[in-house]
Amino acid sequence: MTTNMIALVTGANKGIGYATARQLGERGMTVLVGARDAARGREAEEKLRGDGVDARFVAVDVTDEASCAAAAELVEREYGHLDVLVNNAGIVRADGSALPSETTVATLREVYETNVFGVVAVTNAFLPLLRNAPAARIVNVSSEVGSIAVMTDPQGALFALTSVPYPSSKTALNMTTAMYAKELRDTPIKVNAANPGYCATDFNHNSGFRTAEQGAEVSVHLATLPADGPSGRLWGFQMDAGGGYGVLPW
Repeated sequence: MTTNMIALVTGANKGIGYATARQLGERGMTVLVGARDAARGREAEEKLRGDGVDARFVAVDVTDEASCAAAAELVEREYGHLDVLVNNAGIVRADGSALPSETTVATLREVYETNVFGVVAVTNAFLPLLRNAPAARIVNVSSEVGSIAVMTDPQGALFALTSVPYPSSKTALNMTTAMYAKELRDTPIKVNAANPGYCATDFNHNSGFRTAEQGAEVSVHLATLPADGPSGRLWGFQMDAGGGYGVLPW
């Protein structure tokens, strides 16, 4: 079994997830490219390897507990531990004009399956391997739209956004992050939520004002925190301060 640092990034075949995998690999980690689509996952693996990153595709559908368990078994068999878990996989859905009154429960369930339940499924499947590492890091990719304080500020840039599925899923993810941080507070494992900012990805038809690479830097920052770094916080890009890392309100 290898003693190299091993990192798993879910939803790593494109966008922020791919950029995160690349940046972790550039720091010398073996990167496991988590993706549910085998063709896209292997394509991402090949591209990363072409850039000198030690990458390997790992099939994992975060909405399928059996798939998560199989991925964890593979990592245990091949590596014996996991140093970094970045729960990046996420989806955006909305009904009609996205107003709460037009939201269907089916859409809400679909978003939560990936953005919330999937994070729990993956984290629980890999937690034994994270405990096997000297000082593992868990990073859950969240968003400023999950902050109740930000979304209800009449003077804020996001006040006009009124939707239930995606924002509320990120609010739930923030609480999930805080609870894992509480459970693991007496261990070397640190758990944080990352807000990459409004990045140009498929989520928004590439209309964001930050690049996927810039967004990935937040997750990588948290994935490489020193022993005295924080745990259980929402870190992200400060839109009103011109950039930089900082603690955002839950």
